[in-house]
Amino acid sequence: MTSESKTSNEATAQSLENERQKWVKSCFQECNKYLAQKGILVNKVLVEQSRYLAPLVALWKVKSQDGQLIWVITGQVPVDHVSAKVSSEPRELLRHFSLTWQMKAQSILNLANNDKVQIDFANLLISRAESLYQLFEDDKLWQ
Repeated sequence: MTSESKTSNEATAQSLENERQKWVKSCFQECNKYLAQKGILVNKVLVEQSRYLAPLVALWKVKSQDGQLIWVITGQVPVDHVSAKVSSEPRELLRHFSLTWQMKAQSILNLANNDKVQIDFANLLISRAESLYQLFEDDKLWQ
């Protein structure tokens, strides 16, 4: 390997890491905004337990000011949250969100009455739920 190609590889790696950091920061901002809209004030983010599958999905484990532990999902998915009592394992959380969104989508479709906005949202939930389930099933991601 020439020194030129090594420098180029290092620059590419640094560029990819910069993009990843930018994506993580954006997802964290989404997480904070979502929780604030829900009236949940964050006391601490448990970074060591949070997980990022950039650029697809981030799972944030946070402790609220009232002491509750909460998981928040962000990324190329609808932002959502659940009590940390559901699971301590990020992989299981992906399955939880996937199944929950499938049920929400079905409920929306049952009540949509040809409302295009509702039908489109239900289809988005279905699409993202299927993607999350594929990530859940991918053993290579969880080794």
